[in-house]
Amino acid sequence: MHTLKRRSFLACAIGAMLPFLAAHAQNGDAGYPSKPIELLVGFAPGGSTDFIARLLAQNLSKALGTPVIVANRPGADGLIATTTVAHAKPNGYTLLVTSMALTTNPYLYNDNKFNPTKDFTPITMLIDVPNVLVVNSNVHAENLKSFLEAARKRPRPLTMATTGKAAPGYLATEILKQASKVPFEIISYKGSGPALLNVMAGHVDASMPTIVASLPGLKSGKLQALAVTGLERSPLIPDAPTFGEAGVAELRTGSGWYGLVGPAGIPAPIVEKLSTEVRKIMAQPEVRKAVLAQGATPHTTTSSGMREFLDQQYSYWGKIIKEAGLQASSQ
Repeated sequence: MHTLKRRSFLACAIGAMLPFLAAHAQNGDAGYPSKPIELLVGFAPGGSTDFIARLLAQNLSKALGTPVIVANRPGADGLIATTTVAHAKPNGYTLLVTSMALTTNPYLYNDNKFNPTKDFTPITMLIDVPNVLVVNSNVHAENLKSFLEAARKRPRPLTMATTGKAAPGYLATEILKQASKVPFEIISYKGSGPALLNVMAGHVDASMPTIVASLPGLKSGKLQALAVTGLERSPLIPDAPTFGEAGVAELRTGSGWYGLVGPAGIPAPIVEKLSTEVRKIMAQPEVRKAVLAQGATPHTTTSSGMREFLDQQYSYWGKIIKEAGLQASSQ
């Protein structure tokens, strides 16, 4: 009799718990994370993407109590890492530190047709990385307005050094060309170092590098900063106005950025957990200090906020790139 009562009680108890257990399992967050998380980077160690990935991994490992491992998968301008994450299991253990390339490369490369919000799960934005328009000091531009006015009157176009059609600086230059109606002659280099050396030497008139890349030339007096992309001035060069302040509103959204995504279909509770922890990390004073020292600005969002941003950027850059007729090669 007691055995029957015990069995009946256990059956009722288990029956009552089943909906809760099923819902918990369906949510996919039971025990997450229970193994190391892989953070993919589409470029070799030492670059900006690698820097933010390692800063994030170090702090996220502590926050989640599990190893977060940075895996560099360079090649094809980031497409190898992007493809790996897009095809990974949507369980929160394979993530990608991505950049504005997620919204521009599908238009620039024939072999990259990923949609940034349909093929990936947005988790959070990480940082904004503004570019700065610098000119050789001998150009004698008082400000952006006088620089553009002088450029329109020149018999030959001003030259602009860039680092390839997929680079934020190149795309920012294209926006400036379209907005100002100034026909710059674009000269491509394999890196910001050679590009800026040629501007400082007077072989090229101007460039749109990241702020950190421009600092040596600015401090030496060989370069002059005319304006920065983005909504706010940089604390590293506070005297340089934003393009919006200088009269070119189109470049208020022309900054580079980095964010965190995973494959499409990651359960919402895992996304929320990751997004919350990463946003806490990016708000830490020591993390903010490290980011600001790189000329970047911490900028985090919810998952839905990042999705909205990616949709806007995907549409925005598609229009810019198509109007400019840009095409790049990952070979």
